[in-house]
Amino acid sequence: MAEQPPGLDPKELENAFSLFTVASAQLTEAYSELQQQVESLTRQLEIANGNLVRELEEKAALSRRLSLLLEHLPAGVLEVDGTGKVIAMNPAAHRLLYPLEEGMDWKEFFESHLEMDSTTDLWSYSQPDVTLRLNLSQGAMPEEDSRIVLVQDLTESWTLQQDLVRHKRLAAMGEMAAGLAHQLRTPLATALLYSANLTKPALSENERVRFAEKSLARLRHLESLIQNMLRFVRGQSLTLERFDIVGCVHEALQTMQPQLDAAGISLVAALPEGPAEVVANRKELQGVILNLLDNGMHATAAGGTISVKLAREGREVVIAVSDTGRGMSPEVQERLFEPFFTTRKEGTGLGLAIVQNLMSQFGGSVAVSSSAGQGSEFVLRLPLWVPPSNV
Repeated sequence: MAEQPPGLDPKELENAFSLFTVASAQLTEAYSELQQQVESLTRQLEIANGNLVRELEEKAALSRRLSLLLEHLPAGVLEVDGTGKVIAMNPAAHRLLYPLEEGMDWKEFFESHLEMDSTTDLWSYSQPDVTLRLNLSQGAMPEEDSRIVLVQDLTESWTLQQDLVRHKRLAAMGEMAAGLAHQLRTPLATALLYSANLTKPALSENERVRFAEKSLARLRHLESLIQNMLRFVRGQSLTLERFDIVGCVHEALQTMQPQLDAAGISLVAALPEGPAEVVANRKELQGVILNLLDNGMHATAAGGTISVKLAREGREVVIAVSDTGRGMSPEVQERLFEPFFTTRKEGTGLGLAIVQNLMSQFGGSVAVSSSAGQGSEFVLRLPLWVPPSNV
């Protein structure tokens, strides 16, 4: 029987072999799990790589679209770095801001070539053959220490706007001239008729004087029309003075009272007891109030009422002239202050236009509210005079 090598216990060898077998199985299992993890990570990496590739392709496509957009954009786009140097420009920016180029100082170019137009908030840039009207706007990019400047060419729209203003002015002048011709025609024809009668040899002295007076009256009416027209067109400057408007309104009411009594119209006035001082032209302001009272009288039938109320509201004095007359439609109210617009056959259409012009010169305003068949109300507002010590 063979002898076993000394120092080797069979049981120890068996245990060692068993341990080796278990370790080998565990190692095989761990390798299998590792292999599965490697396969999973490989698949995830492939997916991630695919997503990354797609993102890169999408960004590349977006970059191409943005480049194409900037290439064909009619507005100029330029990028300015933190030092003020132009680092990028699209073709439109090159065209609109020639001879500006990349690398040039934007602030220096801007201050030496562009000038602000205060009436339109646009920048004018004179080129050899044309003066452009540009709108500039910018946005900061703090992450990159730079900013984007957007340049829009509004020359065409500015030109159209100027043409529109000019055409409106010409249309207004044409309408004004037509209205003036219409207003002058009747009194001029009447004056000519009366003057022609003066040439008759058989005319008695009394008739001659009567025709001469009528002719003179028509000519004075023509002179009044022309003066009113010139006052409206020129916006004649007036001498301003400080006076009590309560007394001014009271005098206007006294002047109109006999005419209102003759027309059978009641006059109701509500005036404060103390003075209210304003800075205006007393004569012209009294004329404004008389004009409103006269308009109210012609719009109100016998038995109606005209009310005048004067009150202080803060630092303003408010004069309200209202009547119980026929009122006005919204269409008439819209045109009420236009020169030569009138609803009265004998009217000139300049009275309310002059009222509005005068109130503007006095730093005030005039407004109207009315309903057909419900009467009208005109409201004048003027700033109260405030002593310097209370300012």
